[in-house]
Amino acid sequence: MRPASDGAPGVIDANIVERVRKDSNVPAEQKADLISWAEKAARGEILLADKADSPFTLSVTNIDISRCFVCKHFAMQHDRLIHPPATTGPQPNADLSADVLRDYKEAQSIVALSPRGAAALLRLAIQKLCKELGEEGKKIDADIASLVKKGLNPLVQKSLDIVRVVGNEAVHPGVIDLRDDMDTALKLFGLVNLIAEQMISAPKHVDALYESLPEEKRKGIEDRDKRK
Repeated sequence: MRPASDGAPGVIDANIVERVRKDSNVPAEQKADLISWAEKAARGEILLADKADSPFTLSVTNIDISRCFVCKHFAMQHDRLIHPPATTGPQPNADLSADVLRDYKEAQSIVALSPRGAAALLRLAIQKLCKELGEEGKKIDADIASLVKKGLNPLVQKSLDIVRVVGNEAVHPGVIDLRDDMDTALKLFGLVNLIAEQMISAPKHVDALYESLPEEKRKGIEDRDKRK
């Protein structure tokens, strides 16, 4: 086993096979089995063996389990982090609905392995978000155009065209586009958040500020608006 220099779990490398072959202390009747084990371990295969001192304890090769001393949660690593799923991309806007958030987080969990799959999920999230904002949720082109009339920055519409959510090359939500890459997926994360920030979070903050005004101030504003 090759020890890691940064405190990470050690790695079984191909040198172990030669060391087993040359080890004269290993009985001949066991060497073939040990060499077979070493070759599999060096390839990164997960190997399981019963521990003789306990029938309920298993020894696993090429799986490393650690526990955080702060949160006490466990992590499992093979050739990469298996659990909890690694996430990539900006944190989701806090005002996203549970349905949109589920697609967003799933996209975060797979984007490192499948940017195309993540981009498909994010286009679906944009479609759902448009519907939640009062649009039909059928044709994103029309939904975004309507949101622009309601205050969404027109630059967002242009940006969505670049990543093929709207425009002549629009990809149907949930459909994998073979042209998508990591950069496209990361742009889509940002655009989901930007739509939510402009159409949900910002109005909510303004409403909260307005409600914090004294009642007479609010009445004065309302009377002024009625005169207009």
